[in-house]
Amino acid sequence: MTSFLTNLLAFIALISILVAVHEYGHYIVGRWSGMKVLRFSIGFGRPIWTRKSGKDQTEYCLSAIPLGGYVRFLDSREAAIEAEDKGRAFDQRPIPARIAVLLAGPAFNFLFAILAYWVLMAGGVMVIKPAVGTVESGSYADQAGLEFGDKIVNVGDAAVTQWEATLVAILGEMVDDGRVPLTLEDSDGRLREAVLDVGNDKTRLTEPGVLFDGLGFVPWQPPAIIAELPDDGPAVASGLAIGDRITTIAGEAIANFEDLRNAVQPRAGQDVAIEYVRYGQAASVDVQIGKRVLDGETFGYLGVGWTTQGGDSYYQRLVYTPLESLSAAAARTWMSTVFTVNMLARMVTGDVSIKNISGPINIAQIAGESAERGWRYFLGILAIISISLGVLNLLPVPVLDGGQIVYQVVEALKGGPLTERAQILGQQVGIVALLLLMSFAFYNDIARLFG
Repeated sequence: MTSFLTNLLAFIALISILVAVHEYGHYIVGRWSGMKVLRFSIGFGRPIWTRKSGKDQTEYCLSAIPLGGYVRFLDSREAAIEAEDKGRAFDQRPIPARIAVLLAGPAFNFLFAILAYWVLMAGGVMVIKPAVGTVESGSYADQAGLEFGDKIVNVGDAAVTQWEATLVAILGEMVDDGRVPLTLEDSDGRLREAVLDVGNDKTRLTEPGVLFDGLGFVPWQPPAIIAELPDDGPAVASGLAIGDRITTIAGEAIANFEDLRNAVQPRAGQDVAIEYVRYGQAASVDVQIGKRVLDGETFGYLGVGWTTQGGDSYYQRLVYTPLESLSAAAARTWMSTVFTVNMLARMVTGDVSIKNISGPINIAQIAGESAERGWRYFLGILAIISISLGVLNLLPVPVLDGGQIVYQVVEALKGGPLTERAQILGQQVGIVALLLLMSFAFYNDIARLFG
């Protein structure tokens, strides 16, 4: 588990980066459109650092509350306009220019996601093909006839080669009618059809972390075959060797490296029996699990590395040219955007659980965990949340960019702005809607914390 400090710092970094990207979109398109920018702030509240720059003496700020940000344009509705600035206020620019500025924030979030995925894909990536791991007896997966090692080739009419696209397709099929048609390939290369039929249980299965447990199978993962033995680990001193396949730790069955990690981490300093297979022969050895301290927390450490041995056909290296990786990054961003919109719409209709709404506590935990796993994981989380931020800001809620765009469209259609009373009412409705959304998010975060 990550520490509170790690979660906090990662959350601040994540929010600051994504807010800076979003607000820079508003800022730069506003300047291109001839608007005067008074302030560009990362964070809210009292400024803790400021600098004025440029011919307009725009004030750039870092503010005390790192939970958002804003760009403040000159606006005749807020103050009198000097003669030299006439025509440069936000409300004095043409409506298409205002809409472009409002769209630019979300657009830059999507562009950031494309750039992030492009960086992650450049030079190629190694992926595990979507395949079935252990299947629970009597589960939906068992009833559908899924077996260990089956590769998922198609979900419905969609061909899939990676887990992300597979999960999107499974959820998309499931929320429609509770049925998920699959095309599977067994270890001998034979294809067959199967259907996961969850019926009215579909909404529960959309809750965070429930899908695989609910369906009754886990994704295939690398077997627990030792490929590396660092000199500082207890495994090498115990006599374990490269090529050994660990089968149990302290009587706990080990099918893959995820099982191994989960068994080792809580047993720091404990003496345990490890059973393994070497050259087809079963054996066991007693090992004292080592200790590692990370951010004040102690974790068990065995000192073994994993391998693709015994599962080469489940791995795929995707190699892209720079242009191909850019195209793949754009396609991935589009897929995630469509999925996010679809899930939001399904929450409204009740087909998807509202427990998927996450607040700052859950985002901080995710950010902290991804930061500890390395920059690639953190960049991937940045991309996902950037897409969510872009979609959220396009919702037609008055206090969001989408709601302001609606105001501009109405003004264009009626030939004048909405009345002040109508705008105030819209703002009030928008604030209430956001407060309800935040309440759901905080409730879900607290419920996750306390199990």
